[in-house]
Amino acid sequence: MGGQACVLYGAAEFSRDTDLAILSLPDNLVRLQSALDELSAEVIAVPPFKAEYLERGHAIHFRCAHPEAAGMRIDIMSKMRGVASFDDLWERRTTMEMDRDFVEVLSLPDLVTAKKTQRDKDWPMIRRLLEVHYLENRDDPTPQRIQFWLCELRTAILLREVAQSFPLAWRECQPHRLVLSTLSAEDDAIEAALRSEEDLERKSDREYWQPLRAELEALRHRRS
Repeated sequence: MGGQACVLYGAAEFSRDTDLAILSLPDNLVRLQSALDELSAEVIAVPPFKAEYLERGHAIHFRCAHPEAAGMRIDIMSKMRGVASFDDLWERRTTMEMDRDFVEVLSLPDLVTAKKTQRDKDWPMIRRLLEVHYLENRDDPTPQRIQFWLCELRTAILLREVAQSFPLAWRECQPHRLVLSTLSAEDDAIEAALRSEEDLERKSDREYWQPLRAELEALRHRRS
Protein backbone atom coordinates (compact mmCIF):
# COMPACT_ATOMS: atom_id res chain seq x y z
CA MET A 1 0.00 0.00 0.00
CA GLY A 2 3.03 2.32 0.03
CA GLY A 3 6.04 3.06 -2.13
CA GLN A 4 6.17 -0.47 -3.55
CA ALA A 5 2.56 -0.09 -4.71
CA CYS A 6 3.47 3.21 -6.39
CA VAL A 7 6.28 1.45 -8.25
CA LEU A 8 3.87 -1.23 -9.46
CA TYR A 9 1.46 1.45 -10.75
CA GLY A 10 4.26 3.04 -12.77
CA ALA A 11 5.04 6.07 -10.62
CA ALA A 12 8.61 5.20 -9.71
CA GLU A 13 9.62 5.82 -6.13
CA PHE A 14 12.72 4.77 -4.24
CA SER A 15 11.39 2.88 -1.25
CA ARG A 16 13.44 1.18 1.45
CA ASP A 17 10.45 -0.43 3.14
CA THR A 18 7.33 -2.44 2.43
CA ASP A 19 3.97 -1.17 3.69
CA LEU A 20 1.18 -3.69 4.16
CA ALA A 21 -2.51 -3.31 4.92
CA ILE A 22 -3.68 -6.33 6.85
CA LEU A 23 -6.85 -7.76 8.35
CA SER A 24 -6.37 -7.64 12.12
CA LEU A 25 -8.19 -10.84 13.07
CA PRO A 26 -6.54 -13.27 15.52
CA ASP A 27 -5.97 -16.12 13.05
CA ASN A 28 -4.57 -13.73 10.47
CA LEU A 29 -2.19 -12.14 12.96
CA VAL A 30 -0.91 -15.60 13.89
CA ARG A 31 -0.15 -16.29 10.22
CA LEU A 32 1.51 -12.91 9.90
CA GLN A 33 3.67 -13.58 12.95
CA SER A 34 4.77 -16.87 11.38
CA ALA A 35 5.82 -15.04 8.21
CA LEU A 36 7.65 -12.39 10.24
CA ASP A 37 9.45 -15.13 12.16
CA GLU A 38 10.69 -16.59 8.86
CA LEU A 39 12.15 -13.17 8.07
CA SER A 40 13.65 -12.87 11.57
CA ALA A 41 11.69 -9.62 11.85
CA GLU A 42 11.40 -7.79 15.15
CA VAL A 43 9.46 -4.72 16.25
CA ILE A 44 11.77 -1.71 16.15
CA ALA A 45 9.62 0.96 17.81
CA VAL A 46 6.43 1.50 19.72
CA PRO A 47 3.71 0.36 19.68
CA PRO A 48 4.10 -3.39 20.23
CA PHE A 49 2.60 -5.88 17.79
CA LYS A 50 -0.93 -6.14 19.20
CA ALA A 51 -4.31 -6.01 17.47
CA GLU A 52 -5.53 -3.24 19.78
CA TYR A 53 -2.99 -0.81 18.36
CA LEU A 54 -3.68 -1.76 14.75
CA GLU A 55 -7.41 -1.27 15.31
CA ARG A 56 -6.82 2.23 16.68
CA GLY A 57 -4.92 3.26 13.54
CA HIS A 58 -1.30 2.79 14.61
CA ALA A 59 1.41 1.38 12.35
CA ILE A 60 3.61 -1.44 13.64
CA HIS A 61 7.23 -1.25 12.46
CA PHE A 62 9.50 -4.26 11.94
CA ARG A 63 13.10 -4.74 10.83
CA CYS A 64 14.17 -7.99 9.14
CA ALA A 65 17.38 -9.81 10.06
CA HIS A 66 17.18 -12.78 7.70
CA PRO A 67 20.25 -12.76 5.40
CA GLU A 68 18.09 -12.52 2.27
CA ALA A 69 16.14 -9.56 3.63
CA ALA A 70 18.62 -8.03 6.04
CA GLY A 71 17.71 -4.50 7.05
CA MET A 72 14.40 -4.44 5.20
CA ARG A 73 11.70 -2.60 7.08
CA ILE A 74 8.09 -3.73 7.11
CA ASP A 75 5.31 -1.40 8.26
CA ILE A 76 1.88 -2.84 8.95
CA MET A 77 -1.46 -1.05 9.33
CA SER A 78 -5.12 -2.09 9.48
CA LYS A 79 -6.82 1.29 9.65
CA MET A 80 -5.97 4.55 7.88
CA ARG A 81 -7.49 8.02 7.87
CA GLY A 82 -10.21 8.39 5.26
CA VAL A 83 -9.56 4.92 3.83
CA ALA A 84 -12.24 2.25 3.56
CA SER A 85 -12.43 -0.86 5.74
CA PHE A 86 -10.18 -3.79 4.91
CA ASP A 87 -13.08 -5.77 3.45
CA ASP A 88 -13.79 -2.96 0.97
CA LEU A 89 -10.09 -2.55 0.18
CA TRP A 90 -9.82 -6.27 -0.53
CA GLU A 91 -12.90 -6.24 -2.74
CA ARG A 92 -11.44 -3.38 -4.82
CA ARG A 93 -7.83 -4.60 -4.85
CA THR A 94 -5.67 -4.88 -7.96
CA THR A 95 -3.79 -8.14 -8.57
CA MET A 96 -0.41 -7.56 -10.19
CA GLU A 97 2.33 -9.88 -11.37
CA MET A 98 5.79 -9.31 -9.94
CA ASP A 99 8.80 -11.58 -10.34
CA ARG A 100 6.65 -14.44 -11.66
CA ASP A 101 4.42 -14.19 -8.61
CA PHE A 102 1.23 -12.28 -7.85
CA VAL A 103 0.72 -9.54 -5.27
CA GLU A 104 -2.47 -7.87 -4.09
CA VAL A 105 -2.21 -4.08 -4.23
CA LEU A 106 -4.55 -1.33 -3.08
CA SER A 107 -6.70 -0.10 -5.93
CA LEU A 108 -5.37 3.14 -7.36
CA PRO A 109 -8.18 5.29 -5.88
CA ASP A 110 -7.59 3.73 -2.45
CA LEU A 111 -3.83 4.21 -2.77
CA VAL A 112 -4.33 7.88 -3.65
CA THR A 113 -6.56 8.30 -0.59
CA ALA A 114 -4.03 6.55 1.66
CA LYS A 115 -1.27 8.85 0.38
CA LYS A 116 -3.09 12.05 1.41
CA THR A 117 -0.97 12.66 4.47
CA GLN A 118 0.95 15.53 6.02
CA ARG A 119 4.24 14.22 4.58
CA ASP A 120 5.83 16.35 1.86
CA LYS A 121 6.94 13.34 -0.18
CA ASP A 122 3.43 11.93 -0.63
CA TRP A 123 1.90 14.77 -2.64
CA PRO A 124 4.28 14.67 -5.64
CA MET A 125 3.71 10.91 -5.68
CA ILE A 126 -0.06 11.36 -5.79
CA ARG A 127 0.37 13.74 -8.70
CA ARG A 128 2.58 11.28 -10.59
CA LEU A 129 0.24 8.35 -9.93
CA LEU A 130 -2.68 10.29 -11.37
CA GLU A 131 -0.76 11.62 -14.36
CA VAL A 132 0.43 8.12 -15.25
CA HIS A 133 -3.09 6.72 -14.95
CA TYR A 134 -4.60 9.47 -17.08
CA LEU A 135 -1.98 9.34 -19.82
CA GLU A 136 -2.21 5.56 -20.01
CA ASN A 137 -6.02 5.46 -20.10
CA ARG A 138 -7.29 8.65 -21.70
CA ASP A 139 -8.03 6.76 -24.93
CA ASP A 140 -10.38 4.52 -22.94
CA PRO A 141 -12.30 7.02 -20.79
CA THR A 142 -14.86 4.98 -18.86
CA PRO A 143 -17.33 6.91 -16.67
CA GLN A 144 -15.53 5.66 -13.55
CA ARG A 145 -12.17 6.87 -14.85
CA ILE A 146 -13.54 10.27 -15.87
CA GLN A 147 -14.99 10.78 -12.39
CA PHE A 148 -11.73 9.63 -10.79
CA TRP A 149 -9.68 12.06 -12.88
CA LEU A 150 -11.97 14.99 -12.19
CA CYS A 151 -12.06 14.27 -8.48
CA GLU A 152 -8.36 13.57 -8.01
CA LEU A 153 -6.07 14.97 -10.76
CA ARG A 154 -3.63 17.52 -9.37
CA THR A 155 -2.31 19.01 -12.61
CA ALA A 156 -3.99 22.17 -13.93
CA ILE A 157 -3.50 21.43 -17.63
CA LEU A 158 -4.81 17.86 -17.32
CA LEU A 159 -7.79 18.88 -15.21
CA ARG A 160 -8.75 21.46 -17.81
CA GLU A 161 -8.31 18.91 -20.59
CA VAL A 162 -10.64 16.41 -18.90
CA ALA A 163 -13.22 19.09 -18.10
CA GLN A 164 -13.24 20.29 -21.71
CA SER A 165 -13.53 16.75 -23.04
CA PHE A 166 -16.32 15.73 -20.66
CA PRO A 167 -18.30 18.88 -19.73
CA LEU A 168 -21.31 17.00 -18.34
CA ALA A 169 -19.17 14.98 -15.93
CA TRP A 170 -17.29 18.17 -15.03
CA ARG A 171 -20.54 19.90 -14.05
CA GLU A 172 -21.70 16.88 -12.07
CA CYS A 173 -18.43 16.71 -10.12
CA GLN A 174 -18.15 20.44 -9.38
CA PRO A 175 -20.19 20.34 -6.13
CA HIS A 176 -17.80 17.72 -4.77
CA ARG A 177 -14.54 19.53 -5.53
CA LEU A 178 -14.07 23.28 -5.26
CA VAL A 179 -11.06 23.41 -7.59
CA LEU A 180 -13.25 22.31 -10.53
CA SER A 181 -14.99 25.69 -10.48
CA THR A 182 -11.67 27.45 -11.12
CA LEU A 183 -10.76 25.75 -14.40
CA SER A 184 -11.66 28.77 -16.52
CA ALA A 185 -9.05 30.80 -14.63
CA GLU A 186 -5.30 31.02 -15.22
CA ASP A 187 -3.10 28.08 -14.26
CA ASP A 188 -1.77 30.00 -11.23
CA ALA A 189 -5.28 30.26 -9.79
CA ILE A 190 -5.90 26.56 -10.34
CA GLU A 191 -2.60 25.64 -8.71
CA ALA A 192 -3.46 27.89 -5.75
CA ALA A 193 -6.77 26.08 -5.35
CA LEU A 194 -4.97 22.74 -5.49
CA ARG A 195 -2.54 23.90 -2.77
CA SER A 196 -5.47 24.95 -0.58
CA GLU A 197 -7.03 21.53 -1.10
CA GLU A 198 -3.74 19.89 -0.13
CA ASP A 199 -3.38 22.10 2.95
CA LEU A 200 -6.79 20.98 4.21
CA GLU A 201 -5.83 17.33 3.81
CA ARG A 202 -2.53 17.89 5.60
CA LYS A 203 -4.38 19.62 8.45
CA SER A 204 -6.87 16.76 8.72
CA ASP A 205 -4.03 14.25 8.83
CA ARG A 206 -2.22 16.17 11.58
CA GLU A 207 -5.41 16.28 13.63
CA TYR A 208 -6.01 12.56 13.07
CA TRP A 209 -2.51 11.65 14.26
CA GLN A 210 -2.36 14.02 17.22
CA PRO A 211 -3.98 11.65 19.78
CA LEU A 212 -2.17 8.66 18.28
CA ARG A 213 1.18 10.42 18.60
CA ALA A 214 0.37 11.32 22.20
CA GLU A 215 -0.29 7.66 22.87
CA LEU A 216 3.04 6.70 21.27
CA GLU A 217 4.89 9.24 23.41
CA ALA A 218 3.29 7.77 26.52
CA LEU A 219 4.36 4.28 25.43
CA ARG A 220 7.92 5.46 24.80
CA HIS A 221 8.02 7.11 28.20
CA ARG A 222 6.82 3.97 29.97
CA ARG A 223 9.30 1.80 28.06
CA SER A 224 12.27 4.06 28.93
